[in-house]
Amino acid sequence: MTRRCHLDRSRTREIALDRFPEGGEYACHQDTDVIHQRRAWIPDALVAPEDLEPHADEGGLGIKSSAVQVIVEVVSPGKRHQDRDRIRKRREYARAGIPLYLLIDDYGGQGAVTVSTRPRADKADWEDIHRVPYGTDITVREGPAKGFVVGEAITGAPRR
Repeated sequence: MTRRCHLDRSRTREIALDRFPEGGEYACHQDTDVIHQRRAWIPDALVAPEDLEPHADEGGLGIKSSAVQVIVEVVSPGKRHQDRDRIRKRREYARAGIPLYLLIDDYGGQGAVTVSTRPRADKADWEDIHRVPYGTDITVREGPAKGFVVGEAITGAPRR
């Protein structure tokens, strides 16, 4: 059975990261707390080993950030939520050393997809950031999601 991660609040947009690449050891998970230095964040989706049990934090509240390979966030409506997804979570995931942060932003003008890689924990930022407007395919270039394409099937048509 193929599990799909749904990526927006209405649960209509799907991302086919279930086992990417096919047959790999990583899977897409949702409703999972990511724990780093006693702080918890709940991303819209994440890619981590299929079996999360060995990676549970000591308190059993979620999984250790060291097990997470990809974080996927869909920016939520409202300024407070947008700041959280675009700024606060971006910084925290970089501090945690998560290799890839994929941000799908319906509220950034024409809509945009940002792929951030090579986190700098000391600076709470990313060395490599690629941002494209909706309608432009962007391919993940490294990690367990290498080769995954974010395009119109996920973002919808280009906006003008």
